[in-house]
Amino acid sequence: MFPLDTVLAAIEPAIAAYPKAAMFDLFERGYNSLFEQLISCIISIRTLDETTIPVSLRLFEVARTPAEVAALSPDELIPLLYGTSYPDQKAYTIIGIAQRIITEFAGTLPADYDVLTSLKGVGPKCANLALGVATGQSAISVDIHVHRVTNRWGYVHTKTPEKTLAALEKQVPVEQWININRLLMPFGKHICTGTLPHCSTCPVLAYCAQVGVERHR
Repeated sequence: MFPLDTVLAAIEPAIAAYPKAAMFDLFERGYNSLFEQLISCIISIRTLDETTIPVSLRLFEVARTPAEVAALSPDELIPLLYGTSYPDQKAYTIIGIAQRIITEFAGTLPADYDVLTSLKGVGPKCANLALGVATGQSAISVDIHVHRVTNRWGYVHTKTPEKTLAALEKQVPVEQWININRLLMPFGKHICTGTLPHCSTCPVLAYCAQVGVERHR
């Protein structure tokens, strides 16, 4: 049996010196509505946290609600998204989401996974992350860090983040679901890195099968 609770508890202090994952950082700054969290997650797609946070803050200085975002034209929104990947595409996606929230849900985004994933441009990762951070619902969000770390441990044996999500939902206790992304994203970014992971100083090396690790620091 993999001692997941013990491992996550050991990771918590190890990542304390590193920046929080973007969505959790923005939540602590007061950008904690489901809509804000969802939009920031869309901004984060194929974008580093170091860019996601300032771009999100720049957007929210201008518009924070579905009504305010829907009132923007693409020409107004695109420059606010500069720095993120695919700003033009994301601008149309974000405006479309805001408009649908207004027309179908009276301006309030329902805290419902099926509703979120029915929005164009919203996949399981963003739906779960937004729900987990903004509402406290039990949800696992799997990015490349979570996928890599849990497979490197040997905790799951999967080929894609989507399959990792399904496996983790079966194996991880519900009370730890939100911690999977909160802890493993910075852990995977700064300690259990994609290349040359810091195995020699890793706080959970004793529990790790080091699957696929050929060289490390």
